[in-house]
Amino acid sequence: MRVLGVNAVFHDPAAAVVVDGRLVAAAEEERFTRRKHGKTPVPFSTWELPEQSARWCLERAGLEAEDLDAVAYSYDPTEAPLSQDLTANDWEGLRTLYASRAGLFLQTVLPGLDPGRLRFVRHHVAHAASAALAAPWPSCAVMVLDGRGERTSYLAGRAVDGGIEVLATQQLPHSLGLLYEELTAHLGFRRSSDEYKVMALASYGEPVHLAELRQAVHTNPDGTFHAGPLNWQTLAKARGPGEEWRPEHADLAASVQVRLEEMILELAAWLQRRTGERRIALAGGVALNCVANSRLWREGPYEEIWVQPASGDAGTALGAALAVARDGGDQVQPMTSAALGREWTDGELQAWLHRARVGYERPSDIAAAVAEVIAGNGVVAWFQGRSEWGPRALGHRSLLANATDSRNLERLNDIKGREQFRPVAPMVPLDRAREIFDGPIPSPYMLFTHRVHAAWAPLIPAVVHVDGTARIQTVDAGDEPLLARMLSEVDARTGVPVVVNTSLNTAGRPMVDSPRDALECFGSAPVDALALGPFLVRRNPFSPPGP
Repeated sequence: MRVLGVNAVFHDPAAAVVVDGRLVAAAEEERFTRRKHGKTPVPFSTWELPEQSARWCLERAGLEAEDLDAVAYSYDPTEAPLSQDLTANDWEGLRTLYASRAGLFLQTVLPGLDPGRLRFVRHHVAHAASAALAAPWPSCAVMVLDGRGERTSYLAGRAVDGGIEVLATQQLPHSLGLLYEELTAHLGFRRSSDEYKVMALASYGEPVHLAELRQAVHTNPDGTFHAGPLNWQTLAKARGPGEEWRPEHADLAASVQVRLEEMILELAAWLQRRTGERRIALAGGVALNCVANSRLWREGPYEEIWVQPASGDAGTALGAALAVARDGGDQVQPMTSAALGREWTDGELQAWLHRARVGYERPSDIAAAVAEVIAGNGVVAWFQGRSEWGPRALGHRSLLANATDSRNLERLNDIKGREQFRPVAPMVPLDRAREIFDGPIPSPYMLFTHRVHAAWAPLIPAVVHVDGTARIQTVDAGDEPLLARMLSEVDARTGVPVVVNTSLNTAGRPMVDSPRDALECFGSAPVDALALGPFLVRRNPFSPPGP
């Protein structure tokens, strides 16, 4: 089957194409429109479709809209709340109406599409399929936690023989994802966007409110749970936009983070008792909480954990496509890489350099040339191959720096315009990872935190978080030969095989995707060099004016 998957309902619109069970392309709309998260997560934005990403995915697959056997839409309006009152305060009727007309909306942006080929896939089933069907195992437990789907916020089940058996769901309004979103807003950040900032802030606090949280948020014997409501103001005063965070904010973040981890452990244990599985696949926005994932790995009942790299709503485009392909009789193949987006030839990259009228060179080995800049404590914008699927920079659209200089944490946060409490991540060769870090290895998608071995922590201070951990990316030379060679060249010059890796973007902007994006970012940020494919652009030395 030839299936286009679409996510458009809540936020992070995205598209994916699966042909004969094989994932061909996947991309988020934000990478094309340059609008963070693609759109504002409000009900009346449901009509905003992933137009450009869908067209590109079809182009990558060599398909026209009329060639599709199915379009998989990751929301089922027939499962949504029954109210169709378009004047209701919660706008649910409007969202449901838009979703039910999705085929007609899609036909307007993809001429030739037959609306009759639209297939609705329940939101959490799409999440579950994105994890369990893409994981490298024939069977596993699967758990989905996020803000909400049609009427639920959670799914627990088992994947076997290409099917997903649902064992438990949680009805709204109880939602661990919405609980974390409410905390995010209370702490002065943007909900459905900045939850990762709360996770980072939690490391600076103590879980002093656990007693209250354990009363308000708890699991039930049937694999479901109760969550809230909570009066946040009694725990810590709200932080206004732009206000400095205070210890009480970090303590509240730490308390909710720890309770979330405990809830995940309890739910995962229930699921393991029901299924007997020793492996689990995770998806949903909560699965991007790498601290919780790591605690599950350390203390949970599973031997292996696989997390969908695009665990947020963007990933439901892939999951919906996989579920429909499986139901159509295709044998779905596991996901082996997150490099699923756009790429450009060397000639196209060179044409962009000429268009931008910037000087450049073509070194005999771009990996060695970049390593020389990093060893000299320069920051490099690294643009190579196909762009990443999901929110993590995995060495295709990255900012790279020397991990041995502690000042590079503050420097990179300044370059990106980020809060200084936020950490940056290390990339490390797979064959050296266990020597330096303790945690689940391999970790190619940067979805777990690892403890840094005591002997190594002083050698790589730029990537060690305040709690002594690091969210690592392991680099397999067989999968990423250019990245692996760059790390080897850095090691040869510094004696340390670790490089800082953070996303190539600035605050409030999506990750760089195209050569134009890369050149604009390089031109506006104090970065020392740009590695655009095999070409190297160096920034002219800055000379401040005299007195």
